[in-house]
Amino acid sequence: MSEIDEVVYLDALLTPNRSLSPRGFAIIMSVVGVASFISGMAFLSMGAFPVVGFFGLDALAIYLAFRWSFRRQREETRITITGKSVHLFHRKADGSERRVELPSAFARVELDEPVESTSWLRIEHGRTAYVIGRFLTLPERKSLLTAIRAALISARSERYLA
Repeated sequence: MSEIDEVVYLDALLTPNRSLSPRGFAIIMSVVGVASFISGMAFLSMGAFPVVGFFGLDALAIYLAFRWSFRRQREETRITITGKSVHLFHRKADGSERRVELPSAFARVELDEPVESTSWLRIEHGRTAYVIGRFLTLPERKSLLTAIRAALISARSERYLA
């Protein structure tokens, strides 16, 4: 079979959950800015002019926290399982990338039991383990574990077709 005709048993793109859209961010920052401005003007009218600066610093801190959170959401992992191999592609939030190709016949997927927040989903080959989906919730990790195991079983069975 050529690579073009190769059957793909799993092609999953994993990204962190997005809690706020860009429009929602603009709305929240507008509300925070207006509330800070109005409160600052109220304190300024009472003669407490240094408080205005602290309201501005609070709004800036909230803005920077959201920007940092949005930057962390750029992380992504792609898992592709074919009859020959398991392809892992991971892009960190800073833009650095890592690609790994493992033979599907010898790859295995593990998740520590009982499933806790420190239970990492790993694809293993020999003595090497690749942690995937650190940003996934526990039910999402279990669901992905089931899907990867099923895809690996299907990929391995392809080798024995007559």
